[in-house]
Order: sequence, then C-alpha cells, then structure tokens
Amino acid sequence: MKRGKKYREALKKFDPNASFELTQACETVKQLSFAKFDETIEVSIRLNLKKGQTVRDTVVLPNQFKGEKRVLVFCPPEREKEAQEAGAAYTGSTDLVEKIKGGWLDFDVAVATPDMMKDVGKLGMVLGRKGLMPNPKTGTVTNDLKGALSELKKGRVEFRADKTGIVHLAAGKVSMDADKVAENIKAVIAEVRRKKPADAKGEFVKTVSVSSSMGPGVWVLVKE
Repeated sequence: MKRGKKYREALKKFDPNASFELTQACETVKQLSFAKFDETIEVSIRLNLKKGQTVRDTVVLPNQFKGEKRVLVFCPPEREKEAQEAGAAYTGSTDLVEKIKGGWLDFDVAVATPDMMKDVGKLGMVLGRKGLMPNPKTGTVTNDLKGALSELKKGRVEFRADKTGIVHLAAGKVSMDADKVAENIKAVIAEVRRKKPADAKGEFVKTVSVSSSMGPGVWVLVKE
C-alpha cells in the first residue's frame, strides 16, 4: 500500500519497531497525528485463538469520547414509556421492524426485550451487516431496559475478534489526555483477557498496537 507524504514523515519521528508503555504509546500517537480533524485513536489487540474460537462481549469505557448514542428499543407498547424514561431515542414494536425493512437506520444501537426477538429476528440481514442486531451476549436483548440503557449511555461498547483473531476498537480521540485514552484501553484489554476461551493455550494477548485514524501504528508493551 502506497502511503502519503505526511504518513511517511510521521514514521520518521519514532522507531516503528519499538514497544512503548501504554500511556507513552498513546502520547506518541497524539504527537504523530497530522490530520486537520480530531482523529479517533484505535486499539488493535491480536489474540491467540484457534480456528473456530472467538471473543465477543461489551465493556464500559471509563472515559467517554463520542456523542450521545441514539438508542432504539424494540419492546411491547406497554413498555415504551419505560424505555423512553430510561433514555431511548426511539421505541416501538412491529412498526419499527417495518420501518427498518424500508431502509431506515437512523440510530446507533438497538436493544430488544426477549419477547420481541421473534419479529426482530426477521431483520437479521439488515441489522447484522451494520452490527446493530440485538444480542443477549452483549446485553442488548434484555428485560432490564433501565439497566441496559444506563450502561449504553455511560459508554458501553461492543468488541469482537475478527476472522484473523484481532479485536479493533475505537478508544479515544487525539484531543483527549493520553492517560485517559490509556485508561480506556486498559479496560478493553482487561475485559478481553476475562473472555479468554477455557481451551485457549499459551499467551492469550499476543500484540497490542495503537494508532490514530490516519497515522501509523505504535506497539504497546503487552507484559505490563
């Protein structure tokens, strides 16, 4: 892949083969940032997973950096007021299912009560492609609407290892203090470690790197 001039200049400012303590790595990423917008800082965690193994869950980041999420709740009519009072931007049942079938996707996360999943399941192709399908494993299929929405408002995000065994997640912004971004990344790594499959062998977290949206990756000392 051919890289731009600014990217190549950023590479000259540090040793791309060196590994840094987490906060220092985040600070280095901030210094290497060259875009004119407030870049997102992303973490990539390579896991030692066997074929067929995966890691998926959610984590509440201690330092929020995104705008307030627009939460959609699929629930029976009698629970709509409860969902709205808990902070839902949109509530409904089969009416919302039909609206989404028509192409409407103007929300950031979807939550459903278990009794709605028979209808919501019909949206598997649409919501699945966008990563918006409610799932019990991520706490988005639940009867505890107040608790689920509270966690989402605090900054709960989903993580999932891809086919190559890497978890990619946005962890902050270049405008944030490096130590706050590092706190978010520590929370992610700790939660990922807790989800280690029982039959996974050897060192579970193989490598960790941090980068801005446009900048080069910086290696993190994994053993810390």
